[in-house]
Amino acid sequence: MSSIFTKIIAGEIPGKFVWADDDVVAMATIEPSRPGHVMVIPRGEVAKFNDVEPEVFAHAMKVAQIIATAQERAFDVERSVVTILGFDVPHTHIHVIPADSPNAADLHNASAAPAADITQAMMDLRNALVELGYGEHVPEYMDAL
Repeated sequence: MSSIFTKIIAGEIPGKFVWADDDVVAMATIEPSRPGHVMVIPRGEVAKFNDVEPEVFAHAMKVAQIIATAQERAFDVERSVVTILGFDVPHTHIHVIPADSPNAADLHNASAAPAADITQAMMDLRNALVELGYGEHVPEYMDAL
């Protein structure tokens, strides 16, 4: 059975995308721990990060670094943090979170956000990615790949 992330990537369920390439996508989470919280997700459905092909995982981390730089610009934070859990959805995903304190990394602080707030944060992040020179990886439409 396909994971919810596979269905979002396939366009079967809506998502808000900020990055797409041949190996990974990055999209908003509907339960951010702070505005701008995204997940970098390999296109291939692999449950555990240590089972992801090393080249794909290295690329996913590179994309996470790029997104972190864009988050720092878009959300005026000192740093961004990453965490990989994978208990809720059996499809590897790297949370990239703009952080102003260690609490940002605690996903217990995450909660559902209004759709308008998520959309605005993703627009801000997409704009920062374009400003940093990564426009070729920002999907033309935020809601579809």
